[in-house]
Amino acid sequence: MTAQEIHIARLGRDGLSNREIGARLIISQHTVAYHLRKVFSKLGITSRNQLERALPDTASAGQLA
Repeated sequence: MTAQEIHIARLGRDGLSNREIGARLIISQHTVAYHLRKVFSKLGITSRNQLERALPDTASAGQLA
């Protein structure tokens, strides 16, 4: 995954909405949704609820690439 995808996925995992993630990163909600769809596909998951299990706190960008 790209660094941007990992960052967005972690924020989503931590409970932020697309609007909140977008505001924090200065990107649109639609861009956030686009990145999350890519993350879900790459991790083989279908919802935000699964991010915590698929994307643990200790994972680094190198481990997820």
